[in-house]
Amino acid sequence: MLTLTTLTDPAFCPHSLNKYASLMISGNGYLGVRGTHEEAYTSQTRGMYLAGLYHRAGKNETNELVNLPDTVAIELQLDGEIFTLLAGEIVNWQRELNFADGELRRSVIWRSTAGNRFRIDSRRFASLDQLSLLGLQFSVTPLDAPAQINLSTGIDATQTNCGRQHLDEVSVRVYGEHILQGLYRTQDNAADVVISAFCQLSTASERCFTARNRRLNCHHSLAVPQGETVTLEKIVWVTHRHEQTVSQESFAKKAIVALEHCVAQGYEALLQQNTKAWETVWHRSRVTIDTEEKDDQQALDYAVWHLTAMTPAHDEHCSIAAKGLTGEGYKGHVFWDTEIFLLPYHLLTHPETARNLLRYRWLNLAGAREKARRHGWPGALFPWESAASGNEETPEFAAINIRSGLRQKVASALAEHHIVADIAWAVVTYWHATHDEAFMRKEGLALLIETATFWMGRATEVNGRLEIHDVIGPDEYTEHVNNNAYTNYMAWHNVSQALAFMQMFNHQETSFTPSAQRFLQRLWLPQANEDGVIAQDDTFLSKPVIDLQRYKAQAGKQTILLDFSRAEVNEMQILKQADVVMLNYLLPAHFTLQQCRANLAFYEPRTIHDSSLSKAIHGIVAARCGDIDTAYRFWRDGVKIDLGDDPHSSDDGIHAAATGAIWSGVIQGFAGLDMTDGELRLNPALPTSWQRIRFPLTWRNAQLEVDIENDTITLNSDEPVSLMLWGKPIVVSGRQCWQRKDFNVTEIGTATMEGSNES
Repeated sequence: MLTLTTLTDPAFCPHSLNKYASLMISGNGYLGVRGTHEEAYTSQTRGMYLAGLYHRAGKNETNELVNLPDTVAIELQLDGEIFTLLAGEIVNWQRELNFADGELRRSVIWRSTAGNRFRIDSRRFASLDQLSLLGLQFSVTPLDAPAQINLSTGIDATQTNCGRQHLDEVSVRVYGEHILQGLYRTQDNAADVVISAFCQLSTASERCFTARNRRLNCHHSLAVPQGETVTLEKIVWVTHRHEQTVSQESFAKKAIVALEHCVAQGYEALLQQNTKAWETVWHRSRVTIDTEEKDDQQALDYAVWHLTAMTPAHDEHCSIAAKGLTGEGYKGHVFWDTEIFLLPYHLLTHPETARNLLRYRWLNLAGAREKARRHGWPGALFPWESAASGNEETPEFAAINIRSGLRQKVASALAEHHIVADIAWAVVTYWHATHDEAFMRKEGLALLIETATFWMGRATEVNGRLEIHDVIGPDEYTEHVNNNAYTNYMAWHNVSQALAFMQMFNHQETSFTPSAQRFLQRLWLPQANEDGVIAQDDTFLSKPVIDLQRYKAQAGKQTILLDFSRAEVNEMQILKQADVVMLNYLLPAHFTLQQCRANLAFYEPRTIHDSSLSKAIHGIVAARCGDIDTAYRFWRDGVKIDLGDDPHSSDDGIHAAATGAIWSGVIQGFAGLDMTDGELRLNPALPTSWQRIRFPLTWRNAQLEVDIENDTITLNSDEPVSLMLWGKPIVVSGRQCWQRKDFNVTEIGTATMEGSNES
């Protein structure tokens, strides 16, 4: 088995239960089980989620990722005392998630209030080899004296999404002496869920079953001699369906057959198969660094592990939620995070998965077209928040103001339209990295044409030029503005690429081409001033500036909203996250190095970084600008969003986009990887504390291994690859080595974008 880092829960702490439940999930992209403790704690939020399984609980609710019946909980009584770490004494504690195979392990030596010690060990994993499979082991050893042990576990369907119940119990059954099964249906009758569990002790015991109050349990009672270990093995098979092609009974029986096949193999054999599947992932994805900062390697392993565990690579009808499969945050909805922050990792390691993520958008084009039509625009307006369809899932109102009693409208779905161009950017980037002609001729071209058509209809005629009004850019503290630079430039890119690919594939649409050409000639693109700064929108530079240092010191907490209303924040030079800097990141070829530096220097002091998406982008742009120390500081700050000391940083799930940015910050920042204009470029510069980076890369049909050590780079490709290295074109074939001193490093990009430059 590969030797990788682990994620350790340093001590039992009631305040960080939910943080580590999110960080230490058992997941495989299909199934996500929060890393909760087996025993119950009032503040602990249990959760098991299936990718793509959404339901709306009521007319005033939105679709959300369903929290399924729990299979992890185990009630343990030791000589009549209920085991809890809130009582007695923790003599020894070890808990870790092993990234090599995703197994979560805990070992505790606990002294009861009566004074006797017990060793309690647990293990669990969600199989990457068989996606419906969850394996668990739970062992108890009395260390000081014989003990009477009672164990209860099963399927607990009292689970809800913060009080909202989504499933009706159809039936619960017990088969033979060891198998329990629950069959559930969403309350709209759209989906069935079957959970089957095998429970067996390693030692004979008194056993009985109960089914009451939506709980189906198996109870074991036995006397265990001092020093002997009793182990509960629990194998769970979780499956669901939307198409009801066979009867519920047949569907449930099929699950039993699959479960019995797994049971026959046993926990250890199932874990071994899972480990082999993970070895394939690590071979294609792992980034290794030589550094004295051991937390940096752990952060990279953490990122790749979660990027795999959160991604439904098995199903193009699903995408990646903003919290992955780790919690109920954002109701499990899909945002622009997927295309901008998560797709690059998959594109350069598992392009087939990137293709599925883009097909998710293509499959949901109908809903995007309908949203555009409702607002009076042509083309496709993708929802700001998505679930299982192309329908808008953003809540209409935010939380109630407890002083005024009023609800504030959520503006994102109404005006944050840049997601349309973000999806188009991802389509173009996918093409550059894969040259997947079959995808581009059908899905890719359809997405580009529909999104471009939206922008051509969305623009407004003003004084002889086209402008885009009433939008929200990536900076969500600045709402309902005209000519947000990010939105305008990305819309221009969207239309220009649609036109280019139509020509490439000889796709004829009589009215599209002249309309697109007029749009590209007349759309207003805000220009850099004499200092190189591009105005974020028409009014931003005229707004007052305030000192943001104390708010920046608490980045991510949105503390500025305790002192100012949203309306007041909107009228000051305050950014929630990267906006023009984000534009410099996505379209670097359109801006000079001086402009990128100027925008970074101007906007960063005005940015609070209250979004988890912000610091990583600033770090990548800083690296491209040659400021590696600043880039590394931003990268480390991004790592700390989930892995830092805040005990509540990820209570409702990890920050999926920030996790993707850990990988991107290294590959696109320090390794200097860029795909501008379809050309692979490497311009590496390592942090001072790092001596070496190694990572695999998939580029079109080639598998490329990159090894950067100080000022030397070694590339190994199984097929010839053309790329730019430190600004000079090279062809890699086999294993070759280059020295930085032999290259003249050039600046990033030049200003090549054309458009209306009228003042």
